[in-house]
Amino acid sequence: MNKALIYFAAGCIGALANSLVVWQFGQLGINASFGVAIAPNLSPAWLYPRVVWGGLWGLLFLLPMLSSRLFLKASVLSLFPTLVQLFVVFPLKTNKGVAGLELGLYTPVLVLFFNWVWGIASAISIKISR
Repeated sequence: MNKALIYFAAGCIGALANSLVVWQFGQLGINASFGVAIAPNLSPAWLYPRVVWGGLWGLLFLLPMLSSRLFLKASVLSLFPTLVQLFVVFPLKTNKGVAGLELGLYTPVLVLFFNWVWGIASAISIKISR
């Protein structure tokens, strides 16, 4: 139970980091410079579900793989929310097409990067908690 709580909390912290990076990239026009229309407003309604889902994704750290290589594990685990975002959320929930390509051609690359930020921030949180 203790590990699950740590991993959930770490996932929440990772999601907060991810969300702040997504928001900052939108504010600075970095996403737009890649031709990607992702520029969310930083609001509780946008942030809260992302943090909760990040915590749930953090439970993937319970999987018994690459246990001695935390940052590699984090990078691999970040592929799971990336695939869900690209092939479930964008096409089925937001109607932005497969891989969110209606938002821009480089959307998959940015989503991969943003979720990698989640994984690494989560891993750092786990490392600090030990």
